[in-house]
Amino acid sequence: MNCCLLLLFMFGIPLIRPCFTATEISTTDEVKHPVGSHFRVKRGWMWNQFFVPEEMNKTNYHIGQLRSDLDNGNNSFQYKLLGAGAGSIFVIDERTGDIYAVQKLDREERSLYTLRAQVIDSTTGRAVEPESEFVIRVSDINDNEPKFLDEPYEAIVPEMSPEGTLVIQVTANDADDPSSGNNARLLYSLLQGQPYFSIEPTTGVIRISSKMDRELQDEYWVIIQAKDMIGLPGALSGTTSVLIKLSDVNDNKPIFKERLYRLTVSESAPTGTSIGKIMAYDNDIGENAEMDYSIEDDSQTFDIITNNETQEGIVILKKKVDFEHQNQYRVRANVKNRHVDEKLMEYHVEASTTFIRVQVEDEDEPPVFLLPYYLFEIFEESPHGSFVGMVSAIDPDQRKSPIRYSMTRSKVFSIDDNGTIITTNPLDREISAWYNLSIIATEKYNVQQISAVPVYVQVLNVNDHAPEFSEYYETYVCENAGSGQGLFF
Repeated sequence: MNCCLLLLFMFGIPLIRPCFTATEISTTDEVKHPVGSHFRVKRGWMWNQFFVPEEMNKTNYHIGQLRSDLDNGNNSFQYKLLGAGAGSIFVIDERTGDIYAVQKLDREERSLYTLRAQVIDSTTGRAVEPESEFVIRVSDINDNEPKFLDEPYEAIVPEMSPEGTLVIQVTANDADDPSSGNNARLLYSLLQGQPYFSIEPTTGVIRISSKMDRELQDEYWVIIQAKDMIGLPGALSGTTSVLIKLSDVNDNKPIFKERLYRLTVSESAPTGTSIGKIMAYDNDIGENAEMDYSIEDDSQTFDIITNNETQEGIVILKKKVDFEHQNQYRVRANVKNRHVDEKLMEYHVEASTTFIRVQVEDEDEPPVFLLPYYLFEIFEESPHGSFVGMVSAIDPDQRKSPIRYSMTRSKVFSIDDNGTIITTNPLDREISAWYNLSIIATEKYNVQQISAVPVYVQVLNVNDHAPEFSEYYETYVCENAGSGQGLFF
């Protein structure tokens, strides 16, 4: 296209013409012919829009030219520039109409300037034509790198998620003109995070590309790069990092660390006594690590409960034990997760088991009488040293300590070391028909170990008393009483 195109104007009004044009606007005016005939002349303004690249380093950058066709080059026309930026950002050569940018422009700060142009006849001082607007557009260059505005990025995704699971979407912005070529067209790529993650190049969507186990690694730092100009040479780039954390799923069952636990309990321990702890370990966390313990066999003697804070199993004595009856127990214990997702049942098919060996410790127990009480009978008037009965106690412990017997103070009975009770004074049933005794058994090897048993002695009656009248009787009889007549009292 010619830099300067000439169009006719009505009444000789000149055309101002730019050197760089984007569009051409034409108007039609009616012009009178000198001889009186009429014809129409097409007048076209060809300087509606100029372009200047941003970030130009030249002191005076030539944008274009405004020029009137009536300008015959005798320097009688003067060109003026009006509007925002005129004189400060843009200047015009008043003689030639050449327009220059005298400052570096930034399209991202301002992309369009609307100016007005005038042409004045310097000899008359009158405008050759009315003011006319034109536009200077700042054309874009790729001077802005992509920036991620929503940093920091953090995402949480369940462990063991399948390939293709959406993690997060990152978005970068490029301040360049999206309508100017590829300056603001971005491509995303993964600089760090393979092979576990992938990113969609045009959307910035991050997805899982390989299953991950939280128990092996619970978080990942992924570095994303965004390049403009769709990655072509000369493209600018920006990066961001994404912290991806794996949330726990219940994919681990509790496992006993020990295959055998050894515990002890005293035979004197009361029911409900805690005799020890066992511990299973679950690599999951939180609710997924909660577990319940149970006794598989011999649940009548022992029980196990779970400490919800420590997740330990506390072994409880459910029934008293006797060293002499059984001094060792072998118990199987189970543990399983309290909360199991049906989708993850494959990880919890079998419960973990362990064995508990409980050793019963012998305690020095007091003597035990063979009967809870004793009842003996003896006739009254039995001589001194008569046999009443015999009590017997044994030491339940393995050492079987000899037993000595004694009784509370009694004036009527005594007992020897063999447990034989004899009389020490005559018995009179009419004075006391029953005697209540308390016999004490004491271990010879430990005199602190004693037991007592009640003994009841019944004194049996013998015919050792003649009948007696309860009072003295006086009788009266008449002197003339006949044979067989009754007496008077």
